[in-house]
Amino acid sequence: MGFFNQLKNQVAAELKKSVLGDKDPEPLTKEAFEESKPDELRKDIRMISGCADHQTSADVSNVSNFCLPDPAGRAGGALTSTLLKILYADEKIPEDDLSFTEVLTSVRQHLKEDRFSQTPQFSSMNPIDMNTKFDLVPDTATGTKRAVMIGINYVGDSPGELRGCWNDVLNMKKYIMDVHGFEEENITVLLDDGEHTEPTYENIVNAYKTIISEAEEGDAIFLHYSGHGTKLRDDDRGEEADGYDEALCPRDFASAGMLRDDDLYDILVKGCPDGVHMVSLMDCCHSGTIMDLPYIFKADGEQTEMILDPDLDIDAFIEQITGKLLDFLQKVLQ
Repeated sequence: MGFFNQLKNQVAAELKKSVLGDKDPEPLTKEAFEESKPDELRKDIRMISGCADHQTSADVSNVSNFCLPDPAGRAGGALTSTLLKILYADEKIPEDDLSFTEVLTSVRQHLKEDRFSQTPQFSSMNPIDMNTKFDLVPDTATGTKRAVMIGINYVGDSPGELRGCWNDVLNMKKYIMDVHGFEEENITVLLDDGEHTEPTYENIVNAYKTIISEAEEGDAIFLHYSGHGTKLRDDDRGEEADGYDEALCPRDFASAGMLRDDDLYDILVKGCPDGVHMVSLMDCCHSGTIMDLPYIFKADGEQTEMILDPDLDIDAFIEQITGKLLDFLQKVLQ
């Protein structure tokens, strides 16, 4: 960790000491966090990830087993294929509404039956009642629906070539158009298939920045990434409990580098306008907290509600993202 980052952490620690004195802080509750967190952390942003940060994700070899449209081949990502099996099997939506808990628990059960060990996760900027209806687009989002959908098969890479990522995007695209009313003109697709925009680092960043710049209050944004994910040592902000950043691997990652969780947060979360609903689906390895959202639900059969992520350093998170740690601590102690 560099000198500048150490200095920032020292300043944050001194700010906390100036408020707390010699008192030991009480464990932070959801209620205290919600009452005291800065307005910048009240945006309507959610993420579905295929696995925990320490886990790897997987392809399924034949999506015909999942009763999906399968427009471009056989393979598909385990998370995307399983989620669509629950929400869109045989291109039909379930007759009964399913809750967030029911959907994520069903995803985990199906993965387990197919001998996948990964645990799907749901994270959010705000606490969500997991017993409410699962929906990618809430009724309150009455504006334009836009999407950026990225699938990278890494064609020709050995090792590392994938088979299911294009299918993930095309299957999910059909679902959001048929079920949620997304229009073709508002969906940006990046695939390394020689026909669509190449999912390079620059093109991914530009697509993310464009969808944010076009969003207005009342709009809905859906982001879908299917490809490789990885972990890199956190040498910048220092808010990662395990010392590593989660990252996406663009098609040209060998020359252009990885897209870190810090980059995603700066572009998508900090940049997202107020009143815009955003959902991101990350079907890749090490993606559990890749958008650094404070609330988390793990579909492990034990957790029943969203909790503050115990692995997230809340103080560092608030100070680095908003610069308002002192205000936050003062409100918590009131």
